[in-house]
Amino acid sequence: MTVTVDGQVRHRWPVSTGRDGGPPSGTFRPERLERTWHSRKYDWAPMPHSIFFHKGYAIHGTTEVRRLGNRASKGCVRLHPSHASALFALVKSAGMGRTTIVVSNSQVYAGRP
Repeated sequence: MTVTVDGQVRHRWPVSTGRDGGPPSGTFRPERLERTWHSRKYDWAPMPHSIFFHKGYAIHGTTEVRRLGNRASKGCVRLHPSHASALFALVKSAGMGRTTIVVSNSQVYAGRP
């Protein structure tokens, strides 16, 4: 994942995306922020610092940090918990309306253009 702020790269972080395809490609705005969340669909799996962006897909922290850099999730974009916390704070600070999430060919970009 590449995170930009005002057009400048601020972070590059490894992520895990979906084993069976991952999130849809496209350009999105955050729809909802949840500091603490659990997946109702996947056995109440923890999803800390969730940034929901399209039909239940989210960028969120994971406890499965050893899997980062590989396809491992059911479809969401998973980050190291400290990276998810930092991204959550950036989005909250900038505002959801000023944040863009771009998913393209398993690459994820988040930032303020």
